[in-house]
Amino acid sequence: MTMQKTNRKGVKSKMEAIKKYKKTGTRVAGYAVKYFVLCCFSYVLIYPFLYMIINALKTPTDWFDPTVTWLPKGITLDGLRAAVKFLQYGSALFSTLLNEIAAALISFFTCAVAGYGLARFKFKGKSILTGIMILCIIIPDPLIMVPSYSNFRHMDLLGILNKLGDLVGYELRPSIVDTPLVFWLPALFSTGLKSGLFIYIYRQFFKGLPKELEEAAWIDGAGPWKTFTRIVLPSSGAARITVLVFAVVWYWNDYYQAQIYLSQNYPLSVVLANFSQNMVTVKQLMENYSFTTGSLMISCCLLSVLPLIVFFLIVQRRFLRSIATSGIVG
Repeated sequence: MTMQKTNRKGVKSKMEAIKKYKKTGTRVAGYAVKYFVLCCFSYVLIYPFLYMIINALKTPTDWFDPTVTWLPKGITLDGLRAAVKFLQYGSALFSTLLNEIAAALISFFTCAVAGYGLARFKFKGKSILTGIMILCIIIPDPLIMVPSYSNFRHMDLLGILNKLGDLVGYELRPSIVDTPLVFWLPALFSTGLKSGLFIYIYRQFFKGLPKELEEAAWIDGAGPWKTFTRIVLPSSGAARITVLVFAVVWYWNDYYQAQIYLSQNYPLSVVLANFSQNMVTVKQLMENYSFTTGSLMISCCLLSVLPLIVFFLIVQRRFLRSIATSGIVG
């Protein structure tokens, strides 16, 4: 009897060990598959940046050498130096920040106000404004570019300045074309680039917030504005970061509006889009720097996208934190 019991215990222990090994093997296989898939996706995402960095640093000899693909035989910074000169990087970057990114930040805040109003308050014409918001998402920006340019070329409110100008015999309607106001004013009134989508994102998020948070603030004597700035906006971290990333990326890459509204001091997107039209400048730079046209183009792309990469790396951590501290439970 004692021998049978010991044999049974030994068999049970062996079976348990086999089960543990099977579970461990299953976990290891699962982790291996997961990491393999993640590595594949990471390669697809990282490949363009690696390609730009490597080709921006290649010498002209390596560019025309078919045996050189990833590891160049020589490294040169002439392509990047020429790209800085070609883009006029300092002034173009300043123009991008002044015109595009400033408008993105204004739109980021004003769309939050508009989204909160549509999500929480009841008023006449709310359904009409919601429909207009949907139309702003559907209608492409180039479709309204001509009337927008006409309005900015002769700014007027209900035709008042036009009538006064006819009376005094002078043109009183000011032109804000070729100024940052053509980007700032639409963003201020939540009608800028992709503003309809930003308002929709805010609206849907605010509708999902517990009303108890706002009711507690109202009991403490906070008004609508204070409730929005102190309670609602800090609790909408995920929506804020999402809209901020979208706004900055879309405004940064926008060249259509900038090319129409500006005649000088172009942002980076416009200078990069007009690369093929400035071949005379490229030939002049070739006299002082050793590079090819391809390396110059890739260097310009790298310098243009580099601030966005830095911005995303900074915002990524806050995006993860905002999800954990958004104040939404259940």
